[in-house]
Amino acid sequence: MTSPDPSRLVAGAPHTSGSGRTTGSGQATGSEKTTATRWSRSALLAVVFVCAACGLVYELALVSLGSFLIGNTATQASIVLAVMVFAMGVGSLAAKPLQPHSVTAFAVIELALALLGGLSVMALYAAFAYLALYTQALVVVAFVLGLLIGAEIPLLMVLLQRIRRQEAGSAVADIFAVDYIGALVGGLCFPFLLLPFFGQLRGALVVGLVNAAAGSFLVFVVFRRSLSPMRMALLGTAAVAVVAALVAALVYSSKFEVTARQALYRDPIVAAERTPYQDIVITERRTAEGPDTRLYLNGDLQFSSIDEYRYHEALVHPAMSGAHARVLVLGGGDGLALREVLTYPDAGDITLVELDPEMIRLARNDERLVRLNRGSMTDPRARVITADAFTWLRQANQRYDAIIIDMPDPDESATAKLYSTEFYALARAHLADGGRMVVQSGSPYFAPKSFWCIQSTLRDAGLWTQPYHVDVPSFGDWGFHLAANEPVPLAVHAPRPLRFLSADELASAAVFPLDRPPLDMPPSTLMDPRILRYAQSEWTVY
Repeated sequence: MTSPDPSRLVAGAPHTSGSGRTTGSGQATGSEKTTATRWSRSALLAVVFVCAACGLVYELALVSLGSFLIGNTATQASIVLAVMVFAMGVGSLAAKPLQPHSVTAFAVIELALALLGGLSVMALYAAFAYLALYTQALVVVAFVLGLLIGAEIPLLMVLLQRIRRQEAGSAVADIFAVDYIGALVGGLCFPFLLLPFFGQLRGALVVGLVNAAAGSFLVFVVFRRSLSPMRMALLGTAAVAVVAALVAALVYSSKFEVTARQALYRDPIVAAERTPYQDIVITERRTAEGPDTRLYLNGDLQFSSIDEYRYHEALVHPAMSGAHARVLVLGGGDGLALREVLTYPDAGDITLVELDPEMIRLARNDERLVRLNRGSMTDPRARVITADAFTWLRQANQRYDAIIIDMPDPDESATAKLYSTEFYALARAHLADGGRMVVQSGSPYFAPKSFWCIQSTLRDAGLWTQPYHVDVPSFGDWGFHLAANEPVPLAVHAPRPLRFLSADELASAAVFPLDRPPLDMPPSTLMDPRILRYAQSEWTVY
């Protein structure tokens, strides 16, 4: 006996006699109809599962991209979630008049969703790189995606009822159970599968292809008898066009990413890595003084080789001017602060803790960084640990004479916790008697609220502080805080002459001009990361 045609049975099952066999010659038996119905329901629920997974990946991709490009993950997540959830409600209502044409409407919506969702990351990256319209574009893309996702469930509910009538509550339970499970799988696949193996841009395109395949399977296999030949041809052509567009974008994605990334930087990009933690970019241009090598993390300048010595001498040597047999460097994965530490021959127990293993790899192997850090990341005196500094401090039990905290600016949620009372209290617990700690603190000129907030946060953790600032041409006026358990002199006792920092320079660095006086700011904590708000608001005017 040949297998039943599920699409024919779904489109309109023949009347059966009480015995369960069909009354017309050549018609399907009751058992065949039951088998076809079960197969069709299973296929539809499988498509619900895939669509839910794809929808959540699109959502997470928008949040993740915003956190990389703009920072402030909390704000980006709030914008995406709020806009998409609202749009999903609008989409559900908008799907009501489409129910009489549920198969065709679902096909159009799913193909549109696959195309827009797959291209969403590429489109937003282009808007950010070329048009500086990221937030506006994000709202539009999130709304349209939410609209399309919201229209899926009502149409799938209609299609489920066409296969087999059941109580509304049972149908809703079946749909939403599979939908939520699919969302779980999509949420787990995004960070553990798509980002590591494909990256954000190509990952979204791959999901778009999966989305198009799932929608096409339901329409062209399970419900193909419900479509007229004309609609079948039109929808088939549209499906081929969507898949072709996504494949073409996938092929072009690498070139696009390189071109768009270069548009963000003045100088030629010589190395770039997108890691699970950050976007690392190294640029270099030739100048009369030699090559100007620059490191950027998530678009923020970390140093210029022309004047980085000013920053790192001012950061390291005041902390090293006391006892320094045991030294801890938190951050500083480029190895430049470690380079200064290693100039002290009596510093024998040196530990550097860096979150991103890719940053460590570049600092050890990239010829430009190795030239600048003088091979510090492979020096036998230094122990380099890949770990989150906050977590590592909670687990470590050693105390250090000098602690150097060289973290990126607190303009993202992930880094704001490293400028909190809780973090500084953890660091203080590892500070030896008479030890010194120094914190890079941003610009007291461009970001005075952030700068003085760091001082109040250090003091809230029980530390004495001495603020100071120097001129770093690439950054402008840049500041630091020397901290200790008791007052210590702000001094420099380097083992050999420095290029920039002297005793007189350091003495003047403790004086602040009248137009940038100290501010009495409240401390920043894990539960109330004030410094994140300050950092994001102050730099926008420059």
